[in-house]
Amino acid sequence: ELQDLPQEIFAADPTGMCQTSNTEVLYRCRKCRRSLFRSSSILSHVEGSGPTAFAHKRITDATQLHNHGCDKCTSYFIEPVQWMESILLGVLEGQLLCPKCTSKLGSFSWQGEQCSCGRWVTPAFQVHKSRVDEVTTVLVCDIRGAK
Repeated sequence: ELQDLPQEIFAADPTGMCQTSNTEVLYRCRKCRRSLFRSSSILSHVEGSGPTAFAHKRITDATQLHNHGCDKCTSYFIEPVQWMESILLGVLEGQLLCPKCTSKLGSFSWQGEQCSCGRWVTPAFQVHKSRVDEVTTVLVCDIRGAK
């Protein structure tokens, strides 16, 4: 059984960093506003075939499977972040809970999970978009210096 995971696999915890770059987006827990991860931690994947990828799970009329371009991903797949370390030790899959308020953010599975777009992502650290807020940095100019 693992006692410690290599620190190289974890992205830095955004609460431990003092400055964010102007181009990077910060994601926070929607319930308590704790910083969870940065846009640089999001892993991209090629969009899957949508509802047709799930057809094997249910008997459905083929006309219902075509969503006409609405196959959007409802989750972010991210690299593991330092605050997840205690959750991941010795466990292959489970829930991702906010480290501050323990509200459910998503799930993880080292074997992978299927995205809502139909693509299989391995390993999967899935955070639901509805559970986080996107925070962008806005530069404010000094009004006094403009006169």
